[in-house]
Amino acid sequence: MKHLWQQTRSFPPAARLLMANQFAINLAFYMLMPYLAAHLAGTLGLAAWAVGLVLGVRNFSQQGMFLIGGTLADRVGYKIPIMAGCLLRTVGFGLLGWVDDLPALIAASAATGFAGALFNPAVRAYLAVEAGPRRVDAFATFNVYYQAGMLAGPLVGLALLTADFRLVCTVAATVFAALTLLQWRALPRRSGTAPATRERVLTQWRAVASNRPFLLFSLAMIGSYVLTFQVYLALPLAASDALGARGTLVTSGLFVVSAAVTVVGQLRLTGWAKARWSPSQALVRGLAAMGLAFLPLAFASSGLPVAVLAALVAAVVLLAAGSAVVYPFEMDTVVTLSEGRLVATHYGLYNTVSGLGVTVGNLVTGALWDFAARHDARWLTWSALAATGLACATALAALARGGHLAPDRRPQPAPA
Repeated sequence: MKHLWQQTRSFPPAARLLMANQFAINLAFYMLMPYLAAHLAGTLGLAAWAVGLVLGVRNFSQQGMFLIGGTLADRVGYKIPIMAGCLLRTVGFGLLGWVDDLPALIAASAATGFAGALFNPAVRAYLAVEAGPRRVDAFATFNVYYQAGMLAGPLVGLALLTADFRLVCTVAATVFAALTLLQWRALPRRSGTAPATRERVLTQWRAVASNRPFLLFSLAMIGSYVLTFQVYLALPLAASDALGARGTLVTSGLFVVSAAVTVVGQLRLTGWAKARWSPSQALVRGLAAMGLAFLPLAFASSGLPVAVLAALVAAVVLLAAGSAVVYPFEMDTVVTLSEGRLVATHYGLYNTVSGLGVTVGNLVTGALWDFAARHDARWLTWSALAATGLACATALAALARGGHLAPDRRPQPAPA
């Protein structure tokens, strides 16, 4: 904690505020969202298709609107979308607890999703501007706060849920209302190095879409998001298959382990990687580690429950560690490939591409899981996920060799 505090204090005040802001955003979001489906199906008695519709609208309105949010941030500055997103989440989360008809729930869900599309690209672009040449360190520190919010949110939500789900929503909405006020009073106005207020929106999009190295990098990184999402899909399925009723408890434990690895190890892993590898090497090796994380499950998938449990823990630890290595260099590479122009729009398109990739990847993973179950070949799913990570690492290595990524800057030994 002392190292985290010292690292945080080394950044400008606006960057520190953005980090605290992200912790609170995730705290409020994850105190509510893990329990929303149970509320919709249980308390409100909605049919399964309606629950899926409400949750799907939230995901689509966020992933599908990232480009809009990034474009707005580049046109009007970063502060306004951040404030607007927090205010919209205040309204959306408040409604989720106090309305019970499907149209109102869909509207509330869409509002919460679009809120994320507004502030996510703006926050990352703002942090990149504030951090300057220390972007990698800034994004590493930012990720610690991000994961800490994910770790604390469900625990706070569970405690509040003992009273009432409405209390959970009210507290979450209150957090976002406080964040809105805080951004208004304390966050300085800031825009990118090349404001786009005089450009047409289509001109902005055309400029980003014609950035071939950026598009190639975005496509190559899709696999990392597909692999990370397996904490929500394939790993819980494996826990349920092997451990039955205890699988739910194990899944909760896996979430805690994943977040804890990042919170405890992010700064150390980033410092270690910076000292030994170039940015492209860190990306390639981190992605390879994420793919290799699934191999223990390929060997233990038909073994004893204790072997599956050990493989699940090993997979989560290695997946989280690999992701922690990748994340700050990934965020830095997006800024580098944008050449400091339309940074938020680049982040918006990057998130949209990765979101669409995760949707397709989850469909393929689910279909492969069912196929493997019918043929008693669980190893097939884990091997395919491992191959996905290695294929993405190979693609990134090829991009680096072809000069499509930032030039390598190997650490130089200090003079004697």
